[in-house]
Amino acid sequence: MNTPADPVVSPIADVRPGAAPRKRTRQVRVGHVLVGGDAPIMVQSMTNTDTADAAATAQQVAALARAGSEVVRITVNSPEAAAQVPEIRHRLDATGCNVPLVGDFHFNGHRLLTQYPECAQVLDAYRINPGNVGRGTKRDEQFGTMIEAAIRYGKPVRIGVNWGSLDQELLARLMDENALLPRPLEAGAVMREALVVSALDSAREAETIGLPGDRIVLSAKVSGVQDLIAVYRELARRCDYPLHLGLTEAGMGSKGIVASTAAMAVLLQEGIGDTIRVSLTPEPHGDRTREVIVAQEILQTMGLRSFTPMVVACPGCGRTSSTFFQELADRIQSYLRAQMPVWRGQYAGVETMTVAVMGCVVNGPGESKHANIGISLPGSGETPVAPVFVDGRKTVTLKGEHIAAEFQAIVEEYVRSRYAAREEATAPGA
Repeated sequence: MNTPADPVVSPIADVRPGAAPRKRTRQVRVGHVLVGGDAPIMVQSMTNTDTADAAATAQQVAALARAGSEVVRITVNSPEAAAQVPEIRHRLDATGCNVPLVGDFHFNGHRLLTQYPECAQVLDAYRINPGNVGRGTKRDEQFGTMIEAAIRYGKPVRIGVNWGSLDQELLARLMDENALLPRPLEAGAVMREALVVSALDSAREAETIGLPGDRIVLSAKVSGVQDLIAVYRELARRCDYPLHLGLTEAGMGSKGIVASTAAMAVLLQEGIGDTIRVSLTPEPHGDRTREVIVAQEILQTMGLRSFTPMVVACPGCGRTSSTFFQELADRIQSYLRAQMPVWRGQYAGVETMTVAVMGCVVNGPGESKHANIGISLPGSGETPVAPVFVDGRKTVTLKGEHIAAEFQAIVEEYVRSRYAAREEATAPGA
């Protein structure tokens, strides 16, 4: 099978102890957000509303952006949907939500981008799946039409291959070539190679048509953890386009979270990946923003980025028969996340803060001293007092019925004094 020559890929600096340096990739601009190069690994998400319903879609886009999605993808699958994209953008702009929008096109994207020029203009990027843009000679023509629209309007493109809609002609050709080898590869390996070849060949074709190489992002999504790791390792080895990571059809609940984390954490630790999405299936009527929070938590727990103060809490044991420490940990975590949209604009660095809520004296004081702020609650049979530690020093002991409210007030005052002072100290002329 033919494979492209290996590019020169140089690492960029990375502060993670024990991790491989991040792979050097080209940098692509999606609206006001940078992807690849030395830009932070970007979190994105996708709506599940009917795009033809502009009000519902704009509302969900805004919710995803508030949760921390730096780019939001919307389905553009029909004339009705394409016609409403400008209205969605208008509604977002009217509320001050400037999150970039990516249009997700399949099957009829060449027609929609041609027939609805305002849609093509207001979108910040297009996602094109080369496996379903057409068959035979129509495939090249229709793919070319979409790339020409991106060139005309100055938009970047994510070429997103998916093994559920892989180009069957390409796969058949590679299978035939594989059968002629002295030692044929197993079918799964050929399919993984087809994903890589489809992405790279499509990117090369887009550049031949005239799309600049710094307007191309690649993805090759599968639903198996080991397959995803293998495919992206090979993509990273053979190109320097920015790579969008995501395990497709990850599933619901803990299964989807664990599978996505298992796959992406390995790649991120190896320095592979410039933007991520956690493709969770929400519970019926569930909150779509959950996928954004999980993506942020993957990056933050790996030490790659900071999004919101982290709460350290013990799991509980026979010494913590009361649920009070669990309730306090949940209350503080919810409070911190709810405050971040305001704090992010006021207090530089607050997202790196750690808060410990511990349930007994075994590890409580020690963990509390390691955090910026910590509270060690009494376990079963312990003295009913709760020492509070600020920057490693015990400052007060709480007791009585109002421990939760008093501790939350201490956290709030710490943020105001610690991070406001830092902001003022770094202000021009300070």
